Amino acid sequence: MNKELLGKVKHKKEAYRGWKQGQVAWEEYRETVRAARDQVRKAKALIEISLARDVKDNKKSFYRYVSEKRRTRENVGPLWNEVGDLITQDIEKAEVLNDFFALVFTGKCLSHTAQVAEDRDWENAEPPTAGEDQVREYLRNLKVRTSMGPDEMHPWV
Repeated sequence: MNKELLGKVKHKKEAYRGWKQGQVAWEEYRETVRAARDQVRKAKALIEISLARDVKDNKKSFYRYVSEKRRTRENVGPLWNEVGDLITQDIEKAEVLNDFFALVFTGKCLSHTAQVAEDRDWENAEPPTAGEDQVREYLRNLKVRTSMGPDEMHPWV
């Protein structure tokens, strides 16, 4: 990054701090962020293009850049359990995450999640169904040139 771009990023941080303190208007902060974001994206694209262009001559820099992109976070921060206690031990974190993801398959709700209104009996309700004529009507009205295909990609892609 050049000095101009570093100055834009610094100005963005200062604008955020000013906005949080009420010294800068939202519109001014938003324009600052957009300008900095656009320049950062352009600089990143130029770096990636130069890496791709020079990969035959300098493989080490290319593979260093790729390996930096593949790095992941090694640890999970502290979590709250159902009771509201802060969990910091790895084994306890694993148990909390396991319980949380198990809820997806069991359908049980925790106390802090949204509850369904009690006046309706959702357990005994039949799932919504669509008739064959409704499906045919929907398919007949699809615009072939603008609809996504079976690969979930638009035709222009």
